[in-house]
Amino acid sequence: MGIALPDFASRLALSFGKKEKLCVGLDIGSHAVKVCELADTGKGYRLLSLGSARLPEGAVEDGALQDPEAVGTVIAALLKNLKIKEKKVGISISGYSVIVKKINLSVMSQEAMANHIQAEAEQYIPFDIEDVYLDFQNLNTNHQDEERTDVMLVAAKKEVVDGYLGMLRSLGLKPVLVDVDAFALENAYAANFGLGENVALIDIGASKMNINIISGGSSVFARDVVLGSRQLTEQIQSRFGVEPEEAEELKIGIVSAGERKEQLTEILIGTCSQWVGEIRKALDFYYTNHPEEPLVKLVLSGGGARIRGLDQVLANELELPVEIFNPFSKMQIDQARMDADYLAYMAPEMTLAAGLASRPAEL
Repeated sequence: MGIALPDFASRLALSFGKKEKLCVGLDIGSHAVKVCELADTGKGYRLLSLGSARLPEGAVEDGALQDPEAVGTVIAALLKNLKIKEKKVGISISGYSVIVKKINLSVMSQEAMANHIQAEAEQYIPFDIEDVYLDFQNLNTNHQDEERTDVMLVAAKKEVVDGYLGMLRSLGLKPVLVDVDAFALENAYAANFGLGENVALIDIGASKMNINIISGGSSVFARDVVLGSRQLTEQIQSRFGVEPEEAEELKIGIVSAGERKEQLTEILIGTCSQWVGEIRKALDFYYTNHPEEPLVKLVLSGGGARIRGLDQVLANELELPVEIFNPFSKMQIDQARMDADYLAYMAPEMTLAAGLASRPAEL
């Protein structure tokens, strides 16, 4: 694998008709590792396997490996348990180490654009250029006779990327793809529904939220927010004096709230007001720049999508229909091998892993 981030144009679903070997998707979050393996049937995707395993507290923080050995141990055990033999894997990154920025440039050839960005990157990226991997994608927003086009620019800190690559290689794996969380999210959605509708994709993990707004067939706004569902768990723990496991069960409705229902609702609304505020900022930015291209819905995924009542809170506050995303809804499922209840429970949390798993192993 070339270390540089891959061409993001190829993230947008495979051209079905010929089968391609796919990589195994590894979503390495702050709370858990999620693994997904798909097959390209030539007419769509077939789900082969999926699974999740908890990480030790603090093993991954703000998108960076803090304890590579512990993370590697969890990944190796999970792959063995799932009996996954494929060694080519794809990961995605987010957090302080990644910058995603849309810039506007003169129309030029791909080679000329690459040279220009490399030479002028310091004006766009608040990192030392020697310390980052750069990639870009021309969004081709220019119409006939227009001389400028939008370009999505991505920079990732070498130290963070290399840490993941080294850890994966130490397990005997071959990393072939380093993506960005927001684009893995987009790819998962595109694999199921294409990118014909204008939608806001929101993935809420334990410690971060990815926002990706799709309009006119491409991403027009992508960012990470350091807010996640762990906040809510901690608030419930503090209010009721319970252990983290019970707080999680109260959060997603496995345990009945009983007399605590009113207090739980208060905690939910109070904590989620921050999430609503960040999503609203993104929507306001979008509508300012695309006033005649309304969004049709908000698509919610990640472990946070399981929070009971969150979809309704977002729908009421943001005045948009909210749909909880199942990244396997259009895929072939072996019902004999895959427990339907487990799949339904895991689906929202597996979105980023599924997006990565839909990418070719040969890039």
